[in-house]
Amino acid sequence: MQLHEYARYDAVGLRNLIKAGEVTADEVEAVAREALTTANAVVNGLALPLFTPALDHAGNGPFTGVPFLIKDHGPVARGIPFSLGSRALQGVAARHDSDLMARFRAAGLVTLGLTTVPEMAISFSTESVRYGPTLNPWDLERGVGGSSGGAAALVAAGAVPVAHGSDGAGSIRIPAACCGLVGLKPSRGRVPCGPDMGEPMLGMAYEFALTRTVRDAAHLLDAVQGPGVGDKYTAPPPRRGYADETGTEPGPLRVAVNTAAWSGAWVDPQIAEATVRVGRTLEQLGHAVTEARPVIDWDAVMQCTTATAVAIASTLLLSPARPDPAKLEAVSRRLLEVAKEYSALDLMAAFGAQNRVTRSVGAFFTDHDLLVTPTLGRLPAPHGTLRYDDPGHTLASWLESIFDYGPFTMVFNISGQPAISLPLGQSDGGLPIGVQIIAPYGREDLLFQTAAQLEHTMPWNHRTPRSSIRSPE
Repeated sequence: MQLHEYARYDAVGLRNLIKAGEVTADEVEAVAREALTTANAVVNGLALPLFTPALDHAGNGPFTGVPFLIKDHGPVARGIPFSLGSRALQGVAARHDSDLMARFRAAGLVTLGLTTVPEMAISFSTESVRYGPTLNPWDLERGVGGSSGGAAALVAAGAVPVAHGSDGAGSIRIPAACCGLVGLKPSRGRVPCGPDMGEPMLGMAYEFALTRTVRDAAHLLDAVQGPGVGDKYTAPPPRRGYADETGTEPGPLRVAVNTAAWSGAWVDPQIAEATVRVGRTLEQLGHAVTEARPVIDWDAVMQCTTATAVAIASTLLLSPARPDPAKLEAVSRRLLEVAKEYSALDLMAAFGAQNRVTRSVGAFFTDHDLLVTPTLGRLPAPHGTLRYDDPGHTLASWLESIFDYGPFTMVFNISGQPAISLPLGQSDGGLPIGVQIIAPYGREDLLFQTAAQLEHTMPWNHRTPRSSIRSPE
């Protein structure tokens, strides 16, 4: 298998080739290693050298032989060092697999490396002091979003078809939007978060993956969904496999379209137009489309976001591997200071704010089946736009800056609904534009049905980044 041939296939395509005996898993791994080395030299998306050998995995899973990457966001895979993108964490390794990692292994995914993140995964740009900026294969002068930025860059570049991501405020969907990918944040409780956490970031963080196709996301969710032992939250079980939903017409749905940010942040007209265009397409497909959105108290959203940031800092402060503040970036140092003064009363107020947002969004979905919004408010930002190591930032000013850039995603981390970013638009300059679709709680089936419709009607597979193994020679 040649490099350009490998890069054309999504994960299901590679799996089918291996199952049919047209190529061996060893051959796929060898070319994946070449692809990762080639792509990483351009985009800087790997946090460590490639794993040699690959991590152990099942030989008979639904994705056996498919190359894969995990994210440097915390303890994921047994024995693998992690740093959360920080110089302050050195020599720390996971003692055991997370429940999700055990399922990735059981699915047969061949884990070859660890991807870059911003420090503490608290940014919508992946530009840590430790690793330097990760570059966008669509335009090397621009960022890849965050915090699953290294994953997005390497999937977009064609190095792997799928990579692990996590999403505490948009950290799967925003890199997907920046890099022209499919990024699903599942419902709260759909994917296990144990055994070390019962509700990461106070129940507002989620894990899954970034892919290039809707079917890969559906097949992978089939492989990893369902509660873990002792999970605090569990989502309603699916009626059938999500892969089956991608071939099912959803029937006429009540679709709301909104392009205005709840915060009042400016939205690029090209992004707003791309979102409206998706609404028009859904109307042409037979859905009832209106302009509407949930009523959201943005101050409550900011309260919740502060609490999630404090939860990250508290985990570090309570850990035996407490970071050296002198080696932290500026916003991380501020965050540790805030965490030390954050009170039980502050936390209870944040839980109250979360409840208000969740009730409002839930009520909206009693009258609507889907909500369509932009994923980002702006096009992928030039490097240095979001400056995490700026000592002039307070925690409040930092959060305001990232939500000026990406104001549409955090609401649904708070409320728990599944949300997916699809690469349904392109700017005048050729940059990808992501459009976010949100469904009622537990209704990933509606997302996959509609996403597959749009992938067929508004295809994106013919668009490839300039700096990509997938690009035509």
